Amino acid sequence: MENDPRYPIGKFDRDSSGTREDNIQTIRSLPSSAAAAVENLVDTQLDSPYRDGGWTLRQTVHHIADSHLNAYCRFKLALTEDSPTIHPYHEDKWAELSDSTMPVDVSLKIIEGVHERWAELLASMTDADFDRELMHPESGAWKLEKMLGLYAWHSRHHTAHIIRTRERNSW
Repeated sequence: MENDPRYPIGKFDRDSSGTREDNIQTIRSLPSSAAAAVENLVDTQLDSPYRDGGWTLRQTVHHIADSHLNAYCRFKLALTEDSPTIHPYHEDKWAELSDSTMPVDVSLKIIEGVHERWAELLASMTDADFDRELMHPESGAWKLEKMLGLYAWHSRHHTAHIIRTRERNSW
C-alpha cells in the first residue's frame, strides 16, 4: 500500500491508530513538518499534483488548514456537548475555491495557530475527555481518542504526499 501515491503511509486503521502521546506530538509538530515539506518550493512546483488526478501541493497545504480547523472545532464541540452530530463538508469542492490558489504561507500560519491551541487542549484532556464522542453522519460514532489518531494520521499522510512528490521529482 505504501507504493500507492494516494496513501503514501497506508490507509488509516481505526483499530491501530498509535499512542495518545505520539499522536499529540504529531499534532504539535505538524506546523514545522508542513513548513519544512514545502520549504523553497516555487510556484510551479507548488502547483504540481502529488499524483495524476490529485490535488496540487498548494491545494494539499490549504486542505490541511481547512481540515484541521474543522477538526479542532469538532473536538471542542465533543468536549462541550453530549455526542454532537458534526456537519461534514465537501473537501474536494473546498479545494477548488479561489482561496486554494493563495500562497501556502497563509495556510501555514493557520496551521501554526490552530495546532498550537489544539495541542494545548489535547494536553489538558483527561481519559474521560478522550472517551467522549461525536457522531459523523457518514461514519457513525467516533471517540475523541480515535479522532486524535485519525488527525495524526492525516497530518503524516498529507505531509508524505508533499515529501514523496519532492523526492520523485528530485526537488
